Amino acid sequence: MIEVPVYSRDGKQTETLQIDEQQLGGKVLSRLLKQAIVMYEANQRQGTVAKKSRSMVEGSTRKIYKQKHTGNARMGSVRSPIRRGGGRAFDQVPRDHSKDMPEKMRRLARANALLAKLVDQQVKIVDGLTFDAPKTKQFAQVLRALKLDGATCCVATAKHDDALFRSGRNIPGMMITTVSQVNAYNLLRHRFILFTKEAFQAFAANPMNPAQPTVA
Repeated sequence: MIEVPVYSRDGKQTETLQIDEQQLGGKVLSRLLKQAIVMYEANQRQGTVAKKSRSMVEGSTRKIYKQKHTGNARMGSVRSPIRRGGGRAFDQVPRDHSKDMPEKMRRLARANALLAKLVDQQVKIVDGLTFDAPKTKQFAQVLRALKLDGATCCVATAKHDDALFRSGRNIPGMMITTVSQVNAYNLLRHRFILFTKEAFQAFAANPMNPAQPTVA
């Protein structure tokens, strides 16, 4: 079992929570994590780049002048790739860059990404991270107390909190999401992961599907 300290909003440790590393994969599976990162980044590509080949550009296919006895280099049609306005020799067409992984692998990659962060001691839990109204200054004070200011951070909550989201959305490098929406890419691309106590308990109860935590 891995023990993770729980902090109050002023940065003082109040208790510890436990999570079973065997449910997170037992060890850091670097090849699985790389496959997940490649998939998520590939799925963000638009693939809309396009260049016209010589068959797509406008212009006559007639040979500009005869092959010999002109004193000039031989030349074909105006669509030739070596002429200005001609087609591209190796044209590019829109393509689908998307990749996929089995659902069980995606879930294991998410759990294993958290294990990697736990091993590097880059996971923190805070209790009572709620705001009555959007207060960016108060949110920044919490990050400063937890020594998370100045670093990229992913904040995972048990459910959507509009006041919390609006409090932290203007802070550079900050991402606020629900624990059910967290994926391996989000966990690994941020230096620190900040869970609310309820969100971490939901993740620890069922790491493979934190959206539906099991009840002991």
